[in-house]
Amino acid sequence: QVQLVESGGGLVQTGGSLRLSCAASGVTFSTYGRAWFRQAPGKEREFVAAIRWSGGSTYYSDSVKGRFTISGDNAKNTVYLQMNSLKPDDTAVYYCAADGQPSFRSYSSLQRYPYWGQGTQVTVSS
Repeated sequence: QVQLVESGGGLVQTGGSLRLSCAASGVTFSTYGRAWFRQAPGKEREFVAAIRWSGGSTYYSDSVKGRFTISGDNAKNTVYLQMNSLKPDDTAVYYCAADGQPSFRSYSSLQRYPYWGQGTQVTVSS
């Protein structure tokens, strides 16, 4: 059974930074893509960033491009999300996701990812 465990969330002021981590454990699985999504109260879960595990290509939503950076550590099977210049609109529960198999779906698609973490709260105060 695959488990994804996020950490690093918290409360930060506008303009501050946080670094989220997502470690995969359990049965070894092949990773083709790892991603971060977020969900604010009353809103749908939305794509934030993704990384192609082989080759390291990265993808970002327009709302975080230039402020957030996704990266991965293959040896630790861990993906990170460095978040800088945080804004109150970034307040949400952040979820990491992993695909585990090749997929024709976009890296930004929720449906690509069968494995999800439990989420970590990020709150940005104004």
